[in-house]
Amino acid sequence: MNPEKERWILLVVLSIIWGSSFILIKKSLEHFNPYEVGALRVLIAGILLLPIAILNIKKFPRKHLKWLIIAALTGNFIPMFLFPIAETQISSSIAGIVNSMMPIFVIIVGSLFWKFSTTKRQLVGVAISFSGACILALSGAESGKLKMIPIVLLLVATLCYAISTTTVKSKLHEIPAKILSAFVFSFVLILPSLISLVFSGFFAKLEPSKDLFIGLGFVSLLSIFGTGLAMMLNYRLLNISTPLFASTVTLLMPVVAVIWGILDGEKLTMMQGFGGLVILAGLIFLRAKPLFTK
Repeated sequence: MNPEKERWILLVVLSIIWGSSFILIKKSLEHFNPYEVGALRVLIAGILLLPIAILNIKKFPRKHLKWLIIAALTGNFIPMFLFPIAETQISSSIAGIVNSMMPIFVIIVGSLFWKFSTTKRQLVGVAISFSGACILALSGAESGKLKMIPIVLLLVATLCYAISTTTVKSKLHEIPAKILSAFVFSFVLILPSLISLVFSGFFAKLEPSKDLFIGLGFVSLLSIFGTGLAMMLNYRLLNISTPLFASTVTLLMPVVAVIWGILDGEKLTMMQGFGGLVILAGLIFLRAKPLFTK
């Protein structure tokens, strides 16, 4: 497939998958505490990808181990806990909206640590979309639902995603997407997720029940699609594009997140709708020639 066409297909597919993750987190929180949701999400993905990791163990990037650990912790561990914690206080729609600020962090992290450069057109496009995200966030304040602590947690999670994205592009791009995902979740994150479940009290209160199985169903969907499959697609997108382009998925995710929120009874104001249109306008403007040169 033509790389240009493939990257836009991946962008749309990832937007749908990750945009749906916020409502799955919300539903999972009805059955588990945020620490259990985060740990189970990582653990299930790690178990499913373990066979791939074992079969490709000879390709394990020992010389880049520190970069693998950094990418794993910032992209696939810390945010998995921060998002559920934040969603105990704010709606899934707002969580998806705040996450759209990732391109800003990609530019900052890329410039400070990896010497990435970008064009004025791309900066303007990101600025337009960022202003749309601000409109959406401020619209939440009208109903008194906007709280600073969860917003800060989401911003930290988004910063972590940016660190992981730029690290993968700069240091781990030679590893095939499927294998990289398997190494990240199986060899790096299974043990920390198990430890997290122990400290969260999950095993101590584990009893078979309808509530448990429904909760595991939501977390499994979140883990299989929103974590395992999505990270494979994201790593593939990074292989054929740039960190800034890959991060623009977060500009489309709020649209999906808001749609799911409305279907689940969350209200969308005219101001939020306008903010969503501004985000899309910025993404269209952002579609330009090489998004990053190094």
